[in-house]
Amino acid sequence: MINTAIIGCGYWGINYVRLLQELPQARLISVCDEYPARLKSIQQRFPNLTVTTQIEEIFNRPEIDAVVVATPAVTHYKIVKRGLESKKHVLVEKPMATSVAEGESLVRISDHYNKILMVGLTFLYNPGIEMLRDLVSEPEFGRIYYLHCTRTNMGPIRQDVSSIWDLASHDLAICNFIMKWPPIWVQANGGRILNHQQDDVAFITICYPGDVLANIHVSWINPSKVRQVVVVGSQRRIVFDDLDISERIRIFEKGIESKPDEVNNFGEFKFLIHDGEIRSPKVPVEEPLRNQVEHFLKCIETGCNPISNGRVGLDNVRLLSAIDQSLSHNGTRISLDGDNRVATDSRTIALAGSTRYSSAA
Repeated sequence: MINTAIIGCGYWGINYVRLLQELPQARLISVCDEYPARLKSIQQRFPNLTVTTQIEEIFNRPEIDAVVVATPAVTHYKIVKRGLESKKHVLVEKPMATSVAEGESLVRISDHYNKILMVGLTFLYNPGIEMLRDLVSEPEFGRIYYLHCTRTNMGPIRQDVSSIWDLASHDLAICNFIMKWPPIWVQANGGRILNHQQDDVAFITICYPGDVLANIHVSWINPSKVRQVVVVGSQRRIVFDDLDISERIRIFEKGIESKPDEVNNFGEFKFLIHDGEIRSPKVPVEEPLRNQVEHFLKCIETGCNPISNGRVGLDNVRLLSAIDQSLSHNGTRISLDGDNRVATDSRTIALAGSTRYSSAA
């Protein structure tokens, strides 16, 4: 059994408390948060659980094997670094860090101590996203034309990072997961509607090899909550809607492609339109966060590399940083080479789509 601890028990961290109390392969030893009122509430719900406001109490306990970090993003680097140096495996919420230099440092430290560093890119453990990736990989899908992701809601509004670092990190990971190859360039435009220091809304465009475009729209001031990914191909269009319980995946057997018109000699093209049925395959009903936590525990047990390992998390941070560069230069296209190079671990990504999460293959 793996002894665990949780640092940060706010909006999202409380879900980790619930799961690590339920999963038989883990023992939750202690929970840390800076707010005593939160800890009191947790202890009322789980009276046998040790709680503390002192983070060093977690790191100084040798019996704790792994730590989950669910604190504000700006605190991630310091806490994760300390966790790895205290020779504990770490699962940290996204983004892994708030700069490329910090992300690179954490990967080096995890390698040095031979400890697992995993990033909470939860949608990579969503069975709907796994099915979407498999469907797009089928020959019947045809050539990928473009992807469109929408992630909006009315709040919660963060004070430490922008809507891009808070929301788009998921969609960047999803796009890389589907494409299985690192992007070439990125450009973005955003707005600080609420007149503070962070972008509240953004429109992001990414280009992958083969001139495949991915467009991402994020906002935390939109009245409608949307969690949708659309992939358009030459033969099919597939829609993933995480909020549609009855039809999470819809396959439109509709496509269009162009071919040279053999009738004339002027280089003109004719358009072939394919119009078929609409299908909604059954998506397994699973909790992505549970899949993610089980995968983390299995990787600790077996020594396997997580799907959302530290290098995948670093790629995510590099993309987010490049988006910030584009925003600071009025939407200029930023090439993802040199210092901005995103070298996605394609072997890990390729394995991710062909296995269940708990196998850690």
